[in-house]
Amino acid sequence: MEAKILLVEDDPHIAQAVKKLLEKEGFTVVHTDRGSVGESMAISFYFDLIVLDVMLPDTNGFSVCRRIREKGVTTPILMLTVKSEVEDKVTGLESGADDYLTKPFSGKELIARIKALIRRARGYKGTVRIGELEVDMLSRRVKLSGKEVELSPKEYELLELLVRNRGRVLGERFIIEKIWGHADKGILKVYMHHLRQKLDKEKKLIKTIRGVGYTLDAS
Repeated sequence: MEAKILLVEDDPHIAQAVKKLLEKEGFTVVHTDRGSVGESMAISFYFDLIVLDVMLPDTNGFSVCRRIREKGVTTPILMLTVKSEVEDKVTGLESGADDYLTKPFSGKELIARIKALIRRARGYKGTVRIGELEVDMLSRRVKLSGKEVELSPKEYELLELLVRNRGRVLGERFIIEKIWGHADKGILKVYMHHLRQKLDKEKKLIKTIRGVGYTLDAS
């Protein structure tokens, strides 16, 4: 499972251990030890999941979580804390967190919870069919009208992002951040052209919303 994770944790030993564990699983991890920085990054950039500590030097995770949600960010949030009281768990969940893990925790449980949250957020299915388009997200194979379509890795990632968000308009910045991290808008146009030539030349599945972005027609 590929995913980009924001880790907001001020304890250097825990942060290093968690970052190493997540990267070993194939995740891309961005770390900060400041709640204010984490809040700004969560609002400004795309992440598949946020791992957020409660006790931070400049603020607390509950407040950060609440402000992120107030900005309309729906990224799954897993909160980490040494507190185990029911009241603290309730506070975290009411602040907008999706799950809660008490320190100390096992690496296996952390990974399992992270993967579960990401799968749930993506609306994970093995195979998705939209009209004559079929995308197998386990084998990364794509078929159109029963015929297999050969896509490059980035072309497939672009298509899968559109499929997972079918019916929604995705902004150019959102797509670039998710697929390339940092890149010029030109690269998106090039890959979108290639994808349409291979997949969409006559079907018109991918629609351009001028001045906004792209959407996959789910009708």
